[in-house]
Amino acid sequence: MSSRKKLPDYVIDAVSKRIAGDILLSDEPGKYIRKWREIYGLGQIDVARLMGVSYSVLSDYERGKRAAGRSFIRKFILALMKYDSERGWIVTRRIARLLSIYIEGILDIGEFREPLRLDDLVTMVKGILLTSNIEHRPILGYTVLDSVATIQSITANEFVRILGATSDRVVVFTNITRGRSVMVATRVSPVKPSVIVLHGIKKVDPLAIRIGDIENIPLIQSTIDIEEVIKSFRQRSLI
Repeated sequence: MSSRKKLPDYVIDAVSKRIAGDILLSDEPGKYIRKWREIYGLGQIDVARLMGVSYSVLSDYERGKRAAGRSFIRKFILALMKYDSERGWIVTRRIARLLSIYIEGILDIGEFREPLRLDDLVTMVKGILLTSNIEHRPILGYTVLDSVATIQSITANEFVRILGATSDRVVVFTNITRGRSVMVATRVSPVKPSVIVLHGIKKVDPLAIRIGDIENIPLIQSTIDIEEVIKSFRQRSLI
Protein backbone atom coordinates (compact mmCIF):
# COMPACT_ATOMS: atom_id res chain seq x y z
CA MET A 1 0.00 0.00 0.00
CA SER A 2 1.35 3.43 -0.92
CA SER A 3 2.40 5.69 1.93
CA ARG A 4 1.83 8.86 -0.14
CA LYS A 5 -0.35 11.27 1.80
CA LYS A 6 -1.35 8.45 4.12
CA LEU A 7 -4.59 9.06 5.95
CA PRO A 8 -4.87 8.26 9.67
CA ASP A 9 -6.42 4.85 10.34
CA TYR A 10 -9.42 6.40 12.12
CA VAL A 11 -10.39 8.22 8.90
CA ILE A 12 -10.14 5.08 6.77
CA ASP A 13 -12.12 3.14 9.39
CA ALA A 14 -14.85 5.79 9.55
CA VAL A 15 -15.31 6.03 5.77
CA SER A 16 -15.28 2.21 5.49
CA LYS A 17 -18.02 1.98 8.14
CA ARG A 18 -20.08 4.57 6.30
CA ILE A 19 -19.88 2.55 3.08
CA ALA A 20 -20.75 -0.67 4.92
CA GLY A 21 -23.67 1.00 6.67
CA ASP A 22 -25.09 2.35 3.42
CA ILE A 23 -25.04 -1.12 1.88
CA LEU A 24 -26.22 -3.14 4.89
CA LEU A 25 -29.06 -0.80 5.88
CA SER A 26 -30.41 -0.27 2.37
CA ASP A 27 -33.47 -2.05 1.01
CA GLU A 28 -31.60 -2.17 -2.29
CA PRO A 29 -27.96 -2.86 -1.36
CA GLY A 30 -26.96 -3.47 -4.99
CA LYS A 31 -27.64 0.17 -5.83
CA TYR A 32 -25.28 1.29 -3.06
CA ILE A 33 -22.59 -1.15 -4.16
CA ARG A 34 -22.77 0.45 -7.59
CA LYS A 35 -22.94 3.96 -6.13
CA TRP A 36 -19.75 3.55 -4.10
CA ARG A 37 -17.94 1.80 -6.93
CA GLU A 38 -18.70 4.76 -9.19
CA ILE A 39 -17.75 7.31 -6.49
CA TYR A 40 -14.31 5.69 -6.40
CA GLY A 41 -14.14 5.82 -10.18
CA LEU A 42 -13.95 2.08 -10.78
CA GLY A 43 -15.57 -0.15 -13.37
CA GLN A 44 -17.07 -3.52 -12.52
CA ILE A 45 -14.12 -5.35 -14.07
CA ASP A 46 -11.65 -3.33 -11.97
CA VAL A 47 -13.45 -4.05 -8.68
CA ALA A 48 -13.97 -7.71 -9.53
CA ARG A 49 -10.25 -8.08 -10.21
CA LEU A 50 -9.31 -6.42 -6.93
CA MET A 51 -11.79 -8.63 -5.05
CA GLY A 52 -10.68 -11.81 -6.78
CA VAL A 53 -14.15 -12.58 -8.15
CA SER A 54 -15.55 -12.74 -11.66
CA TYR A 55 -17.16 -9.77 -13.36
CA SER A 56 -20.48 -11.63 -13.57
CA VAL A 57 -20.53 -12.24 -9.81
CA LEU A 58 -20.13 -8.53 -9.02
CA SER A 59 -22.76 -7.72 -11.64
CA ASP A 60 -25.19 -10.10 -9.92
CA TYR A 61 -24.67 -8.33 -6.59
CA GLU A 62 -25.25 -4.91 -8.13
CA ARG A 63 -28.44 -6.09 -9.84
CA GLY A 64 -29.75 -7.64 -6.63
CA LYS A 65 -29.53 -11.22 -7.89
CA ARG A 66 -27.24 -12.09 -4.98
CA ALA A 67 -27.57 -10.98 -1.37
CA ALA A 68 -24.54 -9.07 -0.12
CA GLY A 69 -23.30 -10.56 3.16
CA ARG A 70 -20.66 -9.20 5.51
CA SER A 71 -17.82 -11.15 3.87
CA PHE A 72 -18.62 -9.77 0.42
CA ILE A 73 -19.03 -6.21 1.71
CA ARG A 74 -15.73 -6.41 3.55
CA LYS A 75 -13.90 -7.57 0.39
CA PHE A 76 -15.66 -4.87 -1.63
CA ILE A 77 -14.60 -2.09 0.74
CA LEU A 78 -11.03 -3.41 0.97
CA ALA A 79 -10.90 -3.31 -2.84
CA LEU A 80 -11.98 0.34 -2.88
CA MET A 81 -9.48 1.25 -0.17
CA LYS A 82 -6.62 -0.58 -1.91
CA TYR A 83 -7.34 1.23 -5.18
CA ASP A 84 -7.56 4.62 -3.47
CA SER A 85 -4.45 4.08 -1.33
CA GLU A 86 -2.38 3.60 -4.48
CA ARG A 87 -3.53 7.04 -5.64
CA GLY A 88 -2.80 8.90 -2.43
CA TRP A 89 -6.25 8.51 -0.82
CA ILE A 90 -7.74 11.20 -3.05
CA VAL A 91 -11.36 9.98 -2.91
CA THR A 92 -11.39 8.79 0.71
CA ARG A 93 -9.89 12.10 1.85
CA ARG A 94 -12.54 14.06 -0.04
CA ILE A 95 -15.37 11.92 1.37
CA ALA A 96 -14.00 12.27 4.91
CA ARG A 97 -13.95 16.05 4.61
CA LEU A 98 -17.48 16.16 3.19
CA LEU A 99 -18.70 14.00 6.09
CA SER A 100 -16.76 16.14 8.61
CA ILE A 101 -14.78 13.07 9.65
CA TYR A 102 -11.29 14.35 8.90
CA ILE A 103 -9.50 17.28 10.51
CA GLU A 104 -5.91 17.94 9.47
CA GLY A 105 -3.63 17.30 12.42
CA ILE A 106 -5.67 14.65 14.23
CA LEU A 107 -3.47 11.55 14.12
CA ASP A 108 -6.05 9.33 15.81
CA ILE A 109 -9.28 9.64 17.77
CA GLY A 110 -11.50 7.10 19.49
CA GLU A 111 -13.51 6.06 22.51
CA PHE A 112 -12.37 3.46 25.05
CA ARG A 113 -14.38 0.28 25.64
CA GLU A 114 -14.22 0.96 29.37
CA PRO A 115 -13.24 4.07 31.41
CA LEU A 116 -9.49 4.27 31.88
CA ARG A 117 -7.74 4.83 35.21
CA LEU A 118 -5.06 7.49 35.43
CA ASP A 119 -2.39 5.04 36.59
CA ASP A 120 -3.27 2.74 33.66
CA LEU A 121 -2.88 5.68 31.27
CA VAL A 122 0.53 6.59 32.71
CA THR A 123 1.65 2.99 32.17
CA MET A 124 0.26 2.84 28.62
CA VAL A 125 2.18 5.91 27.46
CA LYS A 126 5.22 5.07 29.61
CA GLY A 127 4.74 8.48 31.10
CA ILE A 128 5.75 10.69 34.00
CA LEU A 129 2.95 12.40 35.95
CA LEU A 130 4.01 16.04 36.25
CA THR A 131 1.12 17.56 38.20
CA SER A 132 0.30 17.05 41.84
CA ASN A 133 -3.46 16.65 41.42
CA ILE A 134 -5.00 13.23 41.90
CA GLU A 135 -8.72 13.76 41.27
CA HIS A 136 -9.74 13.91 37.64
CA ARG A 137 -12.73 13.38 35.40
CA PRO A 138 -13.29 9.96 33.80
CA ILE A 139 -11.08 9.04 30.84
CA LEU A 140 -13.58 7.78 28.27
CA GLY A 141 -11.75 8.45 25.02
CA TYR A 142 -8.63 9.85 23.38
CA THR A 143 -7.43 12.29 20.75
CA VAL A 144 -3.86 12.36 19.42
CA LEU A 145 -2.82 15.64 17.77
CA ASP A 146 0.04 16.89 15.67
CA SER A 147 -0.02 20.27 17.38
CA VAL A 148 1.59 22.28 14.58
CA ALA A 149 -0.63 20.85 11.82
CA THR A 150 -3.75 21.36 13.96
CA ILE A 151 -2.96 24.98 14.82
CA GLN A 152 -2.21 25.79 11.17
CA SER A 153 -5.38 24.27 9.74
CA ILE A 154 -8.16 24.05 12.33
CA THR A 155 -11.12 26.44 12.26
CA ALA A 156 -13.08 27.72 15.24
CA ASN A 157 -16.01 25.46 14.34
CA GLU A 158 -13.74 22.41 14.20
CA PHE A 159 -12.02 22.98 17.57
CA VAL A 160 -14.68 21.28 19.68
CA ARG A 161 -14.57 18.24 17.38
CA ILE A 162 -11.03 17.34 18.42
CA LEU A 163 -12.62 16.14 21.65
CA GLY A 164 -14.72 13.53 19.84
CA ALA A 165 -17.87 12.19 21.50
CA THR A 166 -16.99 13.57 24.93
CA SER A 167 -14.52 15.97 26.55
CA ASP A 168 -13.90 13.31 29.22
CA ARG A 169 -10.81 12.11 27.42
CA VAL A 170 -7.04 12.25 27.21
CA VAL A 171 -5.62 14.58 24.58
CA VAL A 172 -2.06 13.83 23.42
CA PHE A 173 -0.12 16.75 21.97
CA THR A 174 2.92 15.87 19.88
CA ASN A 175 5.31 18.03 17.87
CA ILE A 176 5.61 20.64 20.62
CA THR A 177 8.48 22.41 22.36
CA ARG A 178 7.88 22.93 26.08
CA GLY A 179 4.10 22.67 26.50
CA ARG A 180 3.41 26.26 27.56
CA SER A 181 1.27 27.24 24.55
CA VAL A 182 -0.77 24.02 24.82
CA MET A 183 -1.63 24.62 28.46
CA VAL A 184 -2.31 28.34 28.00
CA ALA A 185 -4.78 27.46 25.23
CA THR A 186 -6.36 24.87 27.55
CA ARG A 187 -6.61 27.44 30.32
CA VAL A 188 -8.71 29.83 28.21
CA SER A 189 -10.75 27.17 26.42
CA PRO A 190 -14.35 26.66 27.63
CA VAL A 191 -14.02 22.92 26.90
CA LYS A 192 -11.22 21.05 28.63
CA PRO A 193 -10.05 17.41 28.46
CA SER A 194 -9.73 15.10 31.47
CA VAL A 195 -6.00 14.54 31.00
CA ILE A 196 -3.26 16.00 28.79
CA VAL A 197 -0.21 14.09 27.56
CA LEU A 198 2.80 15.97 26.19
CA HIS A 199 4.74 13.86 23.72
CA GLY A 200 8.21 14.26 22.26
CA ILE A 201 9.25 16.92 24.73
CA LYS A 202 12.48 16.91 26.76
CA LYS A 203 11.87 19.79 29.14
CA VAL A 204 8.42 20.96 30.27
CA ASP A 205 7.77 24.61 31.04
CA PRO A 206 6.98 25.04 34.77
CA LEU A 207 4.04 27.28 33.81
CA ALA A 208 2.48 24.37 31.91
CA ILE A 209 2.63 22.24 35.06
CA ARG A 210 1.24 25.09 37.14
CA ILE A 211 -1.74 25.49 34.81
CA GLY A 212 -2.41 21.75 35.03
CA ASP A 213 -2.56 22.02 38.82
CA ILE A 214 -4.83 25.08 38.69
CA GLU A 215 -7.23 23.47 36.22
CA ASN A 216 -7.08 20.08 37.98
CA ILE A 217 -6.00 18.47 34.72
CA PRO A 218 -3.33 15.76 35.15
CA LEU A 219 -0.35 16.49 32.91
CA ILE A 220 1.75 13.55 31.71
CA GLN A 221 5.04 13.51 29.82
CA SER A 222 5.21 10.49 27.48
CA THR A 223 8.52 8.81 26.70
CA ILE A 224 7.62 6.43 23.84
CA ASP A 225 7.10 6.77 20.08
CA ILE A 226 3.77 8.29 19.08
CA GLU A 227 2.96 5.20 16.97
CA GLU A 228 3.25 3.08 20.11
CA VAL A 229 0.95 5.46 21.99
CA ILE A 230 -1.69 5.19 19.25
CA LYS A 231 -1.34 1.39 19.12
CA SER A 232 -1.88 1.06 22.88
CA PHE A 233 -4.98 3.27 22.72
CA ARG A 234 -6.52 1.44 19.77
CA GLN A 235 -6.10 -1.89 21.56
CA ARG A 236 -8.51 -0.65 24.23
CA SER A 237 -10.85 1.34 21.99
CA LEU A 238 -14.21 0.76 20.34
CA ILE A 239 -13.18 -0.02 16.76
